[in-house]
Amino acid sequence: MGKKRHKRKNSHVVLVTSDAVDAKLKQFRIRPWILQAIIVVFCVLCGAVIGYVYYETDNKLQQTNKSAAEIQQLENDNQELAARNAELEIQLAAQEEKIRILSDTVNQKVQSETALAEQLERQTTPTEFPLTGSATMEEVTEGDPMCVFTAASGTMAIATANGTVIAVNDDTEYGHNIWVDHGNGYITIYRNQGDAMVKQGETVTQGATLFLISEENNKLGYQMMRDNEYIDPMEMLTISG
Repeated sequence: MGKKRHKRKNSHVVLVTSDAVDAKLKQFRIRPWILQAIIVVFCVLCGAVIGYVYYETDNKLQQTNKSAAEIQQLENDNQELAARNAELEIQLAAQEEKIRILSDTVNQKVQSETALAEQLERQTTPTEFPLTGSATMEEVTEGDPMCVFTAASGTMAIATANGTVIAVNDDTEYGHNIWVDHGNGYITIYRNQGDAMVKQGETVTQGATLFLISEENNKLGYQMMRDNEYIDPMEMLTISG
């Protein structure tokens, strides 16, 4: 048999030196497989570090991009909200203007209705003088309250307020009488010897002619009722001049 051949063992020598003057040269022998293992581990660690750095960088980049997209979306939403808010402010201003105009219209209508109601009340309240001209007056002290006016020829006896003629009767003392209901609890009665100028059921306005005064019938008896009770006409009568 031939001689048994021994496998040659290789090793690597690592020299370690220093800059010191008295430094000695140190030698370390390392087996090839150990050096290979060290190199593999180093490469693996380097790859891991590079992979981690790349992963973190990419993750941060994605987060940055995501944040930038969210910020852009928020800015877009803010712009839309600002535009919508401006539009709503315009609509609100228009509505406020409409409300102001409507309020003014309502106020004017209320004022007009109030003025009309006041005018209607004045026109239906018997406060005016029952003759178109001047006259002397005496009050009847017996019986129901009554004012008796003596007027000049050509003077007219007129309705003291708006109303409806509810009766035209013969009068034993004055010849004729006219009753006017003013629709508010007041009734006025006019007594004169002349011919009545209105008929029962006729609507009269304030100042409408009821009798024409002449020399033969120059007296006018004037009475007033409130809620079916006779009252003194002087309580309501407005006399100017």
